[in-house]
Amino acid sequence: MSETVNNSVTEKQSEREQFVTNIALESFEDSPNERLKEIMQSLTKHLHDFAREVRLTEDEWNAGIKFLTDVGHITTGTRQEFVLLSDVLGVSMQTIAINNEAYENATEATVFGPFFVEDAPEIDNGGDMAFGAKGQPCWVEGTVKDTDGNPLPGARIEVWECDEDGFYDVQYDDGRTATRAHLFADENGEYRFWGLTPVPYPIPYDGPVGKMLDAVGRSPMRASHLHFMVSAPEKHTLVTHIFVNGCEYLKRDSVFGVKPSLIKDFEQQTANTPTPDGRELDRDWARARFDIVLPPAK
Repeated sequence: MSETVNNSVTEKQSEREQFVTNIALESFEDSPNERLKEIMQSLTKHLHDFAREVRLTEDEWNAGIKFLTDVGHITTGTRQEFVLLSDVLGVSMQTIAINNEAYENATEATVFGPFFVEDAPEIDNGGDMAFGAKGQPCWVEGTVKDTDGNPLPGARIEVWECDEDGFYDVQYDDGRTATRAHLFADENGEYRFWGLTPVPYPIPYDGPVGKMLDAVGRSPMRASHLHFMVSAPEKHTLVTHIFVNGCEYLKRDSVFGVKPSLIKDFEQQTANTPTPDGRELDRDWARARFDIVLPPAK
């Protein structure tokens, strides 16, 4: 009788399975692109190891193929289910961690998310990026500096978020543009704008990714957050969020985006409290500060 391997697979069976892996890896040897060869061989090896480790059945593999097919079918120009899948598996955050190495006091990065839109309208410093969307008004201010503490005048700041109901503008079918804008830091590297106090919301869960989360008992909820993308000449572009201190989903964000350094206090203000820019508000509002530090470009 053949010797067993891993308590369940015989040595002969293991050799047979390894043979398949070896010839698959060998098929990439003549690739003219060394980096592509490295990626494809590593991917193939890990996929084969995964199948062998869990003893994947043919029915399970076919179910996986159907799942990925469904992910492709529901993906559109405004809904990226593959990004969603990458996010909930933590691959997006892992890739971000790899490509945004810790550098001195630079601000940490987090997931890009599927709702960024190019060419968001420009607002002046102190302008309102909510554009009439529902939600609690929130004053956000801060600075953009390099790791030596020097201001970065003219740094471009993209901001976007959901409304009070948990929806981004692109999730509506009326073509609205709201809760997104870009602005530029002033000559002192300072910025300020009105937005909305972030609220928690579910990632789209009416598709295959949502069904997968439900099957494994995971919540689709994201912790309350406001998106930033910040860029300046000769600096590494930062993609990040700030999160609301006290949000119940900070420890179970569905895409693993929360980092302690990005949790900020959104200080509640009562109606008619004087605002930083003299705006009159007869309702409650909030304010938050986010000082941004950009590392050098690689």
